[in-house]
Amino acid sequence: MNDKQLIGKIGEHPEGYGLNDTYHSTAMFLTGIDVGRSGGLLRGFTEWLIVRRGERSSFYWHKLVLLDLFPDMRLNGWKDQGHLTSDQHRQAVEHLLSLVLEFLDVRNQPRELGLMYTRYEAMYAHVRE
Repeated sequence: MNDKQLIGKIGEHPEGYGLNDTYHSTAMFLTGIDVGRSGGLLRGFTEWLIVRRGERSSFYWHKLVLLDLFPDMRLNGWKDQGHLTSDQHRQAVEHLLSLVLEFLDVRNQPRELGLMYTRYEAMYAHVRE
């Protein structure tokens, strides 16, 4: 099973992976898969989200996904299940999995991945000077 198939299966049957339809549990599950693959699943995901957003950020992808979907959301306490309504959790999980699938298309094309990193580096070039 390739990465896109795995993400698709997680989206179709989250309960089969022990997930409870909350954003935090899904994000942590994906983080676990990523760690288990030595960063191979989501390497570059944070940078891709930053380039996609067109705005520098010190946030990791967990928060960037939420900001992409809910731009005015306060992120303090985002890990608490009660921070989002059940409908917001559903939307956030769907959005996360959709973004990961979109990212995997870029990650799997070396030229596109290289262009993304070039854009990312350009966004931060003046910060290092």
